[in-house]
Amino acid sequence: MFGEYIMKNIVLTGFMASGKSSVGKSLASKLNMKFIDTDSLIEKKLSKKITDIFKESGEQYFRQQETNVIEEVSVLTSCIISCGGGVVLNNYNIELLRKNGIIVNLYTSAQEVYKRISNNKDRPLLQNTSVEKIQKLMDYRKPFYENCDICIETDDLSVEQITDLIVSKISVF
Repeated sequence: MFGEYIMKNIVLTGFMASGKSSVGKSLASKLNMKFIDTDSLIEKKLSKKITDIFKESGEQYFRQQETNVIEEVSVLTSCIISCGGGVVLNNYNIELLRKNGIIVNLYTSAQEVYKRISNNKDRPLLQNTSVEKIQKLMDYRKPFYENCDICIETDDLSVEQITDLIVSKISVF
């Protein structure tokens, strides 16, 4: 429906478990655009899970691989790009993504993130965590996440509602 007309990418940022992948797939389907998940690309390129990359090579190595993937996907057009939660920490990543994209931040409260990840072992920065630890990390990242074109609060909204809200807001770009 929209895919033929939208040339810019829609770039989803947000904290871990904010719904970037689910919303991204929904948006891609609704707008007839290609869906790209940067974390999945990193895992495919390195043939390892992100948790293993963190364990074996550390966060700095992972962040470099993340930037390499952002350099590749930022030149594409008409894609929905779901970014890992830490992509925003490197302003270079956001500069690249913004050149050809609309940055949409999905904001989720620390309590909601905790509910979503409390039994998930695939989140290396949130192992053995609490709502307080999540809030502290979110507070640190807040100014980075605010470097966006659109912010959507996701608590109490379904994937479909978030998708529709994004579609209504991107029409001004």
